[in-house]
Amino acid sequence: MKTLINGLHHVTAFASSAQKNVDFYVGILGLRLVKKTINFDAPEVYHLYYGDEIGHAGTIMTFFPYNGMVRGRKGAHQLTYTSFSIPDNALDFWMNRLSQFDITFEKPASRFDETYIRFEDPDGTGIELVVAKNDTRPGWSNGSIPLDKSIRGFHTVTLHENQADKTVALLTETMQHQLVVQEGNRIRLEAGKGGSGNLVDILFSPTDLKGLQGAGTVHHVAFSTDNEATQLEFREKLLAANIHPTTVQDRNYFRSIYFREPGGVLFEVATNVPGFAVDEDVTALGQHLKLPEWYEPRRSEIEKHLDPIENKAYS
Repeated sequence: MKTLINGLHHVTAFASSAQKNVDFYVGILGLRLVKKTINFDAPEVYHLYYGDEIGHAGTIMTFFPYNGMVRGRKGAHQLTYTSFSIPDNALDFWMNRLSQFDITFEKPASRFDETYIRFEDPDGTGIELVVAKNDTRPGWSNGSIPLDKSIRGFHTVTLHENQADKTVALLTETMQHQLVVQEGNRIRLEAGKGGSGNLVDILFSPTDLKGLQGAGTVHHVAFSTDNEATQLEFREKLLAANIHPTTVQDRNYFRSIYFREPGGVLFEVATNVPGFAVDEDVTALGQHLKLPEWYEPRRSEIEKHLDPIENKAYS
């Protein structure tokens, strides 16, 4: 069977301050700011992308920072926790680092024979660090995080649902995921080659409150496809399954289609090409505000709405 869905591509969430967002994800977690651009659908708002050195699919956490945005509520019908992979020798390092910055985290826990810690960013976005012994991705060191302790990329995303059956059916029957294991009310599925960066957990609880969108909540999760041809082929597959995706949207660094899964979480399928180096050199990623060509005539107007961001040297 031809592979149309490889695994995770990116996760996009809301934040209330661009500078605080950069300080946390670059300064504390040690990710690279690979792109500073705008929300193409709301150009007065930044779109910030964090990842590994070049922003490989499966490493990219992105944010729409709306200044002063009211905090949302994590709950059912949302992606509630984004899990990153760390090496098996790095757990103590990360607990010490989080403590150094007065970030409260839950004590190490275990699920599916994996150890993880859980905490939140300044807006309440749910983050986990999972010890993944078989993740061979190189990670990224910005000088403050030793390379051998650095985050490798995504491990898992958790979809919080009141019911699981229809979401599982979509992922397995249409989106080429395989059921891996179930533990209590948590189901794990994997796509592509499996392992870190290709995993989706479904946590189902019939009585949990519905989440409310706001700062600290996830807007959508994107899945990876190779190119525009595989994307269009997958789009036809969705239509045949009576699912109605958007038309293809040009996001400059990838092409996207969007649709909602049965529980209401917004799904995206994004191409792996052309990538984040299409409009700036790899050595300069994230240093300058980049606009798509159709917004360049409005650059002066757009920049007036955006607070300056300092991507400083962090220790």
